[in-house]
Amino acid sequence: MVVYGGGSVKKSGLFDRVAKTLGDEQLGFVEFGGVHPNPQRSLVEKGVKFALDEKVDFLLALGGASAIDTAKAIALALANDGEFWKFYSGAVTEKMAPVGTIHTISAAGSETSRSSVMVDDVETGHKRSVNLDCCRPVFAIMNPELTYSVSAYQTGAGAADIVAHTVGRYFMKNMPVSCLGDEFAEGLIRTAVNYGPIAVAKPDDYEARAELMMAAAFSHNDITNIGRSGQRGGEHALEHQLSGHYNTVHGAGLAAIMPAWLRYIVDNGDPEQAARVARFGVRIFGVENNKDDVKATAYAGLEAFRAWVRSIGMPLTLTELGIPSGELDTVLRLTMDANKGKIPGFMDLDEKAVKTIFDSIL
Repeated sequence: MVVYGGGSVKKSGLFDRVAKTLGDEQLGFVEFGGVHPNPQRSLVEKGVKFALDEKVDFLLALGGASAIDTAKAIALALANDGEFWKFYSGAVTEKMAPVGTIHTISAAGSETSRSSVMVDDVETGHKRSVNLDCCRPVFAIMNPELTYSVSAYQTGAGAADIVAHTVGRYFMKNMPVSCLGDEFAEGLIRTAVNYGPIAVAKPDDYEARAELMMAAAFSHNDITNIGRSGQRGGEHALEHQLSGHYNTVHGAGLAAIMPAWLRYIVDNGDPEQAARVARFGVRIFGVENNKDDVKATAYAGLEAFRAWVRSIGMPLTLTELGIPSGELDTVLRLTMDANKGKIPGFMDLDEKAVKTIFDSIL
């Protein structure tokens, strides 16, 4: 089964190239299109029925993370007696039908990750995720030229998403010291920070597109987890219900959330947490390290972070994201409900903390 989104892979000619290759090798296939930017449970249910009827045994995802995540969900069902949603609700499995990917945007890194994200448009409206070792694709074909046609806005959102997946691993609760882990993470984030604006300004810059494509793949394949364990970040839990409920671009929401979330940690966390944010500013953005005032260093780094967000055309407020200020109570309720009243992470966040963060970026 070839899984894809709204038709851009057909307009670009990628689908025809894939179809010809499969035909040349006498590999029969069915196609399943119409995947939404924030993949939906209801569409997966249709895909599962179709795949079972057609006796599909392999899924090939063309496009972005939404197509890949949808393919993973269908693949989970094929290997688990038609069941997939229970795995987005905490159940575990070691079985998934094989998935391959040819991705056309550098962003979420689903092409190498053990994750899949899905919006529950059937019952709760919440955005849920699965993180299982069996969910890694068996191959990912990576061609930077396939990303040339991605819009400036989506390119910027992708760069923010790449940064976020590594930021979540850079800021981990009860994190042991790992020099190599820090070097991996900092180098990856600096790469995205450097090449993101270039790719936005020059869409056919091969070097920029190639570096972002590699950064996306490595941002979510767990290499930056090395030497670490425990609860990651918190930025994704803060953002998920924004894109899940309002259908905003996930990476754009992360761009707005990350600096505000880190500012809250500096203002309200312990000295070690503030020092970690300060190190982020020094190592990623090159701000001066004021050893006599750790918070001043951290604030300078966050200003540089905001400037970078602007340089890739991303929003810094919920209003810019398209979420009216009058919707704040809804945003807060959805976020806390989906996280059972508390967001665990580098710093655990209760409802008051989450409201403070959202209030700061209205």
